[in-house]
Amino acid sequence: MKRFRRHGHESQRDKHKQDLYQFNKTVEHGFPHQPSALGFSPSLQLLAIGTRLGAIKLYGTPGVEFMGLHDENAAVTQVHFLPKQVEMVTLLDDNSLHMWTLRAHNGISELLEIGRFTLSGPPGAPPSVTRVTAVLAHSSGELLLLGTEGGHVFVVEVPGFRELEENNISVENVQNRIPEDYVGRRNLECVEALHENPLNPRQVLIGYSRGLMVLWDLDRQRPIQHFLGTQQLESVWWMEDGVNILSSHSDGSYCQWTVTGEDPQTEPENQEMPYVNTSLSKVMSFILSSPSPPFLIFSGGMPRASYGDRHCISVIHSKTHEALDFTSRIIDFFVIREGENHRGEPSALVVLVEEELVVVDLQSEGWPVIQTPYLVPLHCSAITCSHHVSSIPLKLWERVQAAGALQNTHYSRKPWPIIGGQNLAPDPPQRDLLLTGHEDGTVRFWDASGVCLYPMYKLSTAGVFLTDADPNDNMNQGSEGEWPPFRKVGCFDPYSDDPRLGIQKIHLCKYSGYLTVAGTAGQILIMELNDEAAEQMVEATVVDLLHGQEGFRWKGQARLDVREEPVLFPPGFQPFALVQCQPPAVVTAIALHSEWKLVAFGTSHGFGFYDYHQKNNIMVKCTLNPSDQMAMEGPLSRVKSIKKSLRQSFRRIRRSRVSMRKHHTTNAAKLQEINARLEAEALQEMELAPVQRKIEARSSDDSFTGLVRTLYFADTFVSDSSHSTPSLWAGTNGGAVFAYVLRVPSLERRAEDPVVAHAAKEIQLMHRAPVVGLVVLDGKGAPLPEPLEVAHDLSRSPEMHGSHHLLVVSEEQFKLFTLPKVSSKSKLKLTAVDGSRVRRVGVAWFGSRTDEQLESSLVVLTNQGELHVISLPSIKMMVHYPCIRREDVSGIASCVFTKYGQGFYLMSPSEFERFSLSTRWVVEPRCLVEAPLQMRLKNPSSPVHRDQPDGVPTEHRNFKKESEGYGVLQEIQKSLEGDQTTFLENNLKTKPKGNMLSNGGDFFSVPN
Repeated sequence: MKRFRRHGHESQRDKHKQDLYQFNKTVEHGFPHQPSALGFSPSLQLLAIGTRLGAIKLYGTPGVEFMGLHDENAAVTQVHFLPKQVEMVTLLDDNSLHMWTLRAHNGISELLEIGRFTLSGPPGAPPSVTRVTAVLAHSSGELLLLGTEGGHVFVVEVPGFRELEENNISVENVQNRIPEDYVGRRNLECVEALHENPLNPRQVLIGYSRGLMVLWDLDRQRPIQHFLGTQQLESVWWMEDGVNILSSHSDGSYCQWTVTGEDPQTEPENQEMPYVNTSLSKVMSFILSSPSPPFLIFSGGMPRASYGDRHCISVIHSKTHEALDFTSRIIDFFVIREGENHRGEPSALVVLVEEELVVVDLQSEGWPVIQTPYLVPLHCSAITCSHHVSSIPLKLWERVQAAGALQNTHYSRKPWPIIGGQNLAPDPPQRDLLLTGHEDGTVRFWDASGVCLYPMYKLSTAGVFLTDADPNDNMNQGSEGEWPPFRKVGCFDPYSDDPRLGIQKIHLCKYSGYLTVAGTAGQILIMELNDEAAEQMVEATVVDLLHGQEGFRWKGQARLDVREEPVLFPPGFQPFALVQCQPPAVVTAIALHSEWKLVAFGTSHGFGFYDYHQKNNIMVKCTLNPSDQMAMEGPLSRVKSIKKSLRQSFRRIRRSRVSMRKHHTTNAAKLQEINARLEAEALQEMELAPVQRKIEARSSDDSFTGLVRTLYFADTFVSDSSHSTPSLWAGTNGGAVFAYVLRVPSLERRAEDPVVAHAAKEIQLMHRAPVVGLVVLDGKGAPLPEPLEVAHDLSRSPEMHGSHHLLVVSEEQFKLFTLPKVSSKSKLKLTAVDGSRVRRVGVAWFGSRTDEQLESSLVVLTNQGELHVISLPSIKMMVHYPCIRREDVSGIASCVFTKYGQGFYLMSPSEFERFSLSTRWVVEPRCLVEAPLQMRLKNPSSPVHRDQPDGVPTEHRNFKKESEGYGVLQEIQKSLEGDQTTFLENNLKTKPKGNMLSNGGDFFSVPN
């Protein structure tokens, strides 16, 4: 009977775990790491990005996101949507093609891979014959044209990937119909571009790398016209009138060709070189309704000598000409158009660069940038730390929003133009903030409530200090009269004025609006939220953490110099107090108690706490070990020490090898003795319980034993069991825990009477493992509430009648002590056969979907990348899940937990992976994408080759020079000449000694 009862108890316990805990990786926030390809579906209004790691990501209206991953470890080189369908084709650099679809399941769309294909050439053919270089998704939605490195064009039926050999276009067929003198002097090389006639889908333009372009009739299997270019081809654009073709070339020129049906055309109608003379990699032109002049957009082509290293896209419309200067290499771009069938005026230019996505509003004056609701570059400056705050009060939320809105006035007011799909996710139940600290001294506030991580507000701490940055240095504006007319766009800026500005720790009190930010050079800033701009002086309080210790000399970085004059701070968080630690080492721990108005801080040398109400330091404790010289060396000195120790180690190895040759017989006996000792120790290890391991004591001589890992304020029983008192607890890298009792004056006397602190307890863990977390549990075993949480009626008052407990979390075990006696009650050793260590710990609340009751638990991440949930106060292991690869050290170090069982970690420098351990609180995309109506009504049994798409006549167009698109290039050239004339006049006035050069009608200035 006992066995059956136990079985029932176990099954009930398992059901309870299933109700509370469930691990899911839910959504990826930020910008994809190493993007390599861009695609867009005008009919679905979906954007696709492929990466070098084989990921494919789709985005529509905010909240509509999909992610897929190729099984092959290969980069995505091209992405193409099948026109007016929910299918998409990707090309990888291993030459494989993959078909993806958005399939609805239970009312929610899923991105699924439904097929893969690799071209197979004739037996014995070289790989270049089938190496795909260009892909055209035919407007019928049923064909793919694949251009290859060998110059062939293969026709493949989709979605089944069936090759139609009878329709293939071989390079021999093309060469046989070209004038002999042209073929004789140049090889066609690879297919660089494939483009469909916008008015007759049975005609395709094939562009070869050496400059030849061939207009091919798919029905008659013969060429219609040849365009004999002489410069290496980069891209082709067939204008929508069906008559004019633009080609861009490696010499920085673009040419206009006219489709006449007369064969061949040996010279272009027009040839222009906007700047001279780097490769012009892509060109587009759009004819607008009369009398509006056309748009011309092209990438590259910058003057090689002066601006060859810039990443630019030039936009020309009427007399407006701008060279948009991006902060990283351009991957690809496209233009979103208005109107029926998306053939109206251009509304937005979407540019994918290596580090961000930039969308330019082409309809508003000045062509401003549209703020992105997703794909924001989290790493505009490298992320150094993170801090999550749940359930933000509405008043604080609105104040932060208002401060952020004042920073965004330079953005376009146009709505986000990519609006595909339906976001079916419910509204977030609460408002959550994610704060990220950055290397350049900024703190960014993100709306982390839902699927989109949306930027709200940016705080900069650099203005408090004197740095090398020139306040007059505005990188966003080009110099007056400069040609090309550059304009900086994008926010990616990885360079820091001073690495000492880097943010290391953040703590925000959501109830009082106080924020504490700590940096790399021992600086701690205390800030408060102000809705108005204020000019004020920030005075530094210098705190000596060595506290009179003799014989120590700091070899690291100098502290930051504080500005001695008042600084104008914009609305938002404004600093009013500054604590400067001496020596100026990295701040490793902070704690803020806004009810007592105290801030605690710790470094590798000790800890202290500061009264920001009276602006004075209360207490300092030096934790430095006399043998710990490493703590006195800065980052550069430590690198030198590591190199020195490595050299010494290699020397010792060499010496030992020499001595082994001399004393081989003696060492053999010693080796046997050592092996025997190791076997005995292994047997002793095996006698331990299978779920635990023996914890070995660490030497007190280990480096950085005095480094402060965690700080914790608590109102609990420290001196006796009848009176609770405010206290501060500190845990160090050497396994020591220090407790201080605080006497905080009453509210009436808070401004006059000082806060007093005195040492009360000290705990030394026997195994000396670093203390990574401290939690005080009340009489009912629940963690103490946050400061001011009870005062705002958002938590019950802690139980003060029962016995309180202190939970000490070290890297190797969890130990529960009774208070105030500090006697050990229970402990849980971390299972670590493979060397597990606790890396991150946090308190979280879990609840089932049906029950309103919440349970508190401890959430732990180990250095193996595993997540553990441990019950409180019983400290028993509940569940564990693999989460992060053990090799991903930076991902493990960046992990931050939320209050309700979710978490974030950096899966790359620019992306957060969001995960959930809770069945109740899950934030994940729930969206639906449906095929356009005309495709859903289409007859599924329609033939593979349709004569024409809907609305296009079957007869061949009679192409004439007098079409509406003729002369487009002439209008653009006129505006170019007008801009350059103004430029020359300005330069003649300001730089009379410059030499003027001419090349094909284009002028530029070369300074002496």
